[in-house]
Amino acid sequence: MDHEAHWNARYAAAGDDYVFGTEPNRFLARRLALLEQGATAMSIADGEGRNSVWLADQGLDVTAVEISAVAVEKARRLAAGRNRKVDFVIADILSPSWPPQRFVNAFDWVIGIFIQFAKPEERKRQFAAMKHVTRPGGRILLHGYTPKQLEYRTGGPSAVENLYTADLLRQAFDDWIIEELAEYEDDVAEGAGHKGKSALIGLIARKPVPA
Repeated sequence: MDHEAHWNARYAAAGDDYVFGTEPNRFLARRLALLEQGATAMSIADGEGRNSVWLADQGLDVTAVEISAVAVEKARRLAAGRNRKVDFVIADILSPSWPPQRFVNAFDWVIGIFIQFAKPEERKRQFAAMKHVTRPGGRILLHGYTPKQLEYRTGGPSAVENLYTADLLRQAFDDWIIEELAEYEDDVAEGAGHKGKSALIGLIARKPVPA
């Protein structure tokens, strides 16, 4: 099953429920003071809108990219219920033709929360696309699971190669300025999809400004 079919099926199976809840990711929300330094944000693989709508709540101009039309419909309902405007885009960020020119170097923040559906060969493309849409001086924020998460099984992929290590992220962003890189454990409560003690990692990296 391809990514689009997989996620459409998963979000549809939940009916009116939100698989990962409607509250923002905690790692993201706790960086509010830093996020307020920017004006524009893109949420990658945004799902049902919990993070993009929260970013709009904070006053950012938000674009949300998601492959699943089912998820985007639920995200639009969430935004409408909170009277927030988000530019929802249905697209596959792993496509060779993505991003479109209008997104290149356009965003102060590019957000990737639990986007570890990408296999190693896909992850290189995924990160490259995220870097491409970040403006010089802008930042990428990533949050995900470490391999220890396979012991907890409270969310995330079951394939260890999809998970992040600090060394993996340092290497992937060795041409950027890493401002924060933290491995830690926490109790996560994000709908039925992420629930319980979890092994986590968060990254904030800034795109260099050309001299």
